[in-house]
Amino acid sequence: MMANALIVVGGPTASGKSALALDLARHFGGEIINADSMQVYRELCILTARPNEAALAAAPHRLYGVLPASERCSAGSWSELARRAIAEAYAVGRVPIVVGGTGLYLRALLDGLSDVPPIPPEVQGAVRALLEAEGLTGVRARLAALDPEMAARLRPSDRQRQIRALEVVEATGRSLATYQKPERRGYRGGPVVRVVLEPPRGPLRQACDARFGAMVEAGAIDEVRALSALGLDPSLPAMKAVGVFELSQFLAGHLSLDEAVERARAATRRYAKRQQTWFRHQIQPDVRLVNLYGPSDFGEIVQRIVNALQIDPGSLAG
Repeated sequence: MMANALIVVGGPTASGKSALALDLARHFGGEIINADSMQVYRELCILTARPNEAALAAAPHRLYGVLPASERCSAGSWSELARRAIAEAYAVGRVPIVVGGTGLYLRALLDGLSDVPPIPPEVQGAVRALLEAEGLTGVRARLAALDPEMAARLRPSDRQRQIRALEVVEATGRSLATYQKPERRGYRGGPVVRVVLEPPRGPLRQACDARFGAMVEAGAIDEVRALSALGLDPSLPAMKAVGVFELSQFLAGHLSLDEAVERARAATRRYAKRQQTWFRHQIQPDVRLVNLYGPSDFGEIVQRIVNALQIDPGSLAG
């Protein structure tokens, strides 16, 4: 039976995750829960390819555009929101379908995160100041002095994790490694099926390029203009969404539109490549899809999900 089953759909940008999630929601009687770190922000609709009005009318959607761009959404805070959304879907007899390409969000939900206390803003500011003054080399040197275990564990090029490790040891006096050792609180609900879209790089690159062009035609420039007018801290997550910097450079007169679009397309392709690498090494899927999603594949996908969940096909909605 589908009672308390959870479907997770992950993969790189432009691979067809949202379309697949919507088809699954229609078929299984599901509720779609966003796991994209940029789609949570209210001001980023076009640039993050949030579901359109037709999709929103076809199935319930949760955690899309729920936070202002002035806030920072973490994997931990998102996972708490997602757990509540999953419980509420179960309460009304719907199958929760978590969809997104933010790997850390999915890991936080499925495997849990270490219980690191909040980092004070002044510590975050000091680490950012060090990064600006001395670059990643300075951050790594400081981390090696305070937390040699984490410095040895992390790749020299791993900017995000080195900054995080330094913030933790500066704020708490403890190595991040000590927080990672206790058992983490992962998902403890019913059966979970992990669906990962893993299309070939060539077609995915083409899909990324086409989608960003469509975003510009749909009004992405006006969206970035409105976001820039808010005067937000450029370090906020929403300000780092792919396309924001490039189109803001066009609006400031530093790039032509063609240059801005091409740079944003290149950034999108790089992001998709990083996502593919993450999913390949961090998620063991129950169902792997190796083509860009198309409705013609849907019947087979449903059967593979049914098999993975070991449920009775006669119990399915639709």
